[in-house]
Amino acid sequence: MSGFNWSDLMRAGLVGLRLTPEQFWRLTPAELRLMLGQGAGILAMNRAGLDALLAAFPDKEQGERDDR
Repeated sequence: MSGFNWSDLMRAGLVGLRLTPEQFWRLTPAELRLMLGQGAGILAMNRAGLDALLAAFPDKEQGERDDR
């Protein structure tokens, strides 16, 4: 066999990530691992990481208006 635990991977993708079967089967193993937060020792982004990105790359410059 391939060494993959397919039942656990399918449960994680279909139940945990709420992917459709088509979306699940289109992923590469590397893409699925990344989505599950297992990519290359890098953890999935948490709130602190998102806040750091927002501070570094704000949507608007200070004083800029949103004219929508």
